[in-house]
Amino acid sequence: AAGKLAALGLGPEVIAALNPSLIMVDTCLMGQTGPAASFAGFGFHAAAVAGFHDLTGWPDLPPSGPRTAYTDTICPRFLATTVMAALDHRRRTGEGQSIDAAQLEMALHFLAPEILDYHASGRIPGRLGNGDPAFAPHGVYACAGDDRWCAIAVETDAQWASLRGALGDPAWAQAASLASVGGRLAAQAMLDAEIGAWTRTRSPFVVMEALQAVGVPAGVAMRSSDLLRDPHYAQRGFYRSQDHAEMGRVAYAGPQFRIGGYAGGPRGPAPLLGEHSMEILRDDLGLSAAEIEGALLADAVH
Repeated sequence: AAGKLAALGLGPEVIAALNPSLIMVDTCLMGQTGPAASFAGFGFHAAAVAGFHDLTGWPDLPPSGPRTAYTDTICPRFLATTVMAALDHRRRTGEGQSIDAAQLEMALHFLAPEILDYHASGRIPGRLGNGDPAFAPHGVYACAGDDRWCAIAVETDAQWASLRGALGDPAWAQAASLASVGGRLAAQAMLDAEIGAWTRTRSPFVVMEALQAVGVPAGVAMRSSDLLRDPHYAQRGFYRSQDHAEMGRVAYAGPQFRIGGYAGGPRGPAPLLGEHSMEILRDDLGLSAAEIEGALLADAVH
């Protein structure tokens, strides 16, 4: 939260006096200064204040917001770049830096098109569901099976022609107005209905593979069970299987990156409740057998 380090006597000026080459990073929701600096919270709050929530969801429903603490996922990228710049500056000059990074300001970068549109035209952007202001068709379509879906995004006229071919070039798709993105945007509701009728009779994987084969962006809305079988994850060795004492063979998620010559974890299954109590009491705390027995009898250890 803003001002907390300064209140402890460790503000930027004090730090710089103690070590002029130190790089100090402060990051909170609204920054260290300004009338809203005292507003504390989490990435969910910063995303709402920035405006992401009002743009996410369906036009006839309340805002749904990003399904994560959105600014928490954005800001580390900006911070990493900023710290690298500060390190380069110190390498060249010997000087440290005091970096004040507000989550709100870093996140607003990703609303640049909407902000620019408002300043240029006065339009206030709204919620589009799975639609897109520049591409059509663009949506997530129900497929055969229980709650199965496939996302389809047509970004160019060439992709539209390929989609027509994959659908069998039905009569409704041959309208001249649909040859341009403007015409398709105007007919988005009709396109969604017709494409949805086609996808509902096919599995999402059949839809995805058929469209990807002709260059149309498409992807299955994957379940966790789908990810366990995903060939891309398998090739990269993302899941690490471990033998768990109660659950049997379990797939654990591995690291989200690969480093040459280094095999990341996890290297063992999740522990059972109390599985390592004896080792900790004996080896780490140095308790005798009698002391451990007393702790067990007193129900102090489980």
